[in-house]
Amino acid sequence: MGIRLKGAGFERFEIFEKAGGVGGTWYYNRYPGCACDIPSHLYSFSFEPKRDWSRPYAPQPEILAYLEQCAEKYGLLPHCRFGDAVRSARWDEAAARWTLVRASGRTAAADVLVGAVGMFDEIAVPDIPGLDAFGGTLFHSARWKRDHDVSGEAVGVIGSAASAVQIVPEIVKQAARVHLFQRSANWVAPKQDAPYTAKQLARFRDDPEAALAARQKLFESFGGPGIFEGLRADMEAACRASMAAVKDPALRAKLLPDHPWGCKRPLLSNDYYPAFNRPNLELVTDPIERVTPSGVVTRDGRERRLDTLVLATGFATTKFLSAIEVIGRGGLALADAWRDGAQAYKGVATAGFPNLFMLYGPNTNADSIITMIEYQADHVLRQLQRIEREGLAWIDVRPAAMAAWNEEIQRDIAAIAPWQAGCRDYYRVPGGRVVTQWPRSMPAMERALAGLDEEAYEAAPRARARR
Repeated sequence: MGIRLKGAGFERFEIFEKAGGVGGTWYYNRYPGCACDIPSHLYSFSFEPKRDWSRPYAPQPEILAYLEQCAEKYGLLPHCRFGDAVRSARWDEAAARWTLVRASGRTAAADVLVGAVGMFDEIAVPDIPGLDAFGGTLFHSARWKRDHDVSGEAVGVIGSAASAVQIVPEIVKQAARVHLFQRSANWVAPKQDAPYTAKQLARFRDDPEAALAARQKLFESFGGPGIFEGLRADMEAACRASMAAVKDPALRAKLLPDHPWGCKRPLLSNDYYPAFNRPNLELVTDPIERVTPSGVVTRDGRERRLDTLVLATGFATTKFLSAIEVIGRGGLALADAWRDGAQAYKGVATAGFPNLFMLYGPNTNADSIITMIEYQADHVLRQLQRIEREGLAWIDVRPAAMAAWNEEIQRDIAAIAPWQAGCRDYYRVPGGRVVTQWPRSMPAMERALAGLDEEAYEAAPRARARR
């Protein structure tokens, strides 16, 4: 968004970031094995291609370095305010302006507010009795203690989804014992991730068209979640073939999911299943009853004594911007407006919150999120240009337009069979509505955001706002 603003001549903007640097999820998630699950030639900006990714699915340090380089190259760092989280944002109707309050107590005023916190901002801590009493080292995977050495330790990992699938094969190489506490098994497909050869890298570097062709081929391979049902048989077969690496048939049975592929987030790894052949990795499927000062007790009464406990339990993905206090027109809190689940018009605007736009908002998660965010940032920029061009004090999406859009999206979601197979996952609010996922293709998002949709918005000229 910052790059798009500067490119269009907008210089009066600030980027508020609670972390100590740019990168978002790639700044915070630095656990062993952390990598992207979308090929990096596509999981990168279309206007800033990196031609020398070391492998198809780049590891976290490489992605973070790329984002840092982009921020520096495009002159964003002078606009950044690091290490001071925004705690609240309130709309001042009389002034037609947002007031932001930061953790330090400092305030800032803005005519327009863009929420870019995405889905993976607030970590999810499981509600397990005794967790606070654990006497060893305890941390969430997204806040990995990088100075902590697990060598020779007994380590427990709670969770068996995306983060755990990457963490466990790495830490089992150093730890004396690793106990993986699995609530439900997940499908883990093989990953076409052999490092690029020197010849391939030379071709990408020397021939820009080669890297662009690789990106285009990847783009065309993603058809949106509507293809999940058609892919299901092949993907489940591929996952079962990978699972065959586990030598113990009883253990293999515990790793077999009871839901169809596509019901939950698809996972990729070449190392996860083979790790279970190591004698120092135990899969624990008995439910956790409580945490003690010395370990974890499961329902069968057994305590596994631990030195370190890792919470690979993900994020509060359905909160989006309501992870902070946002107050709109008439004192309406975003958390209250979204009491039944987050919703927005085309993922970028929500009724009752003027001049507020979102990137990676409700129902926009699909395929390469970087590509999806580019479409959203371009749309937001066009809305800002309209506000400036027409001398508007504010625009606010009409409730009826937002409701109609969300009814349409939910109908599309209901037609995707794997998402209706009864999974408990990060896609849904407690009421069952899917609020995270985009049910169409990436080009469909681009088309949806191509226009300004003036008829969908209320608008007030600046003169009226001053009266």
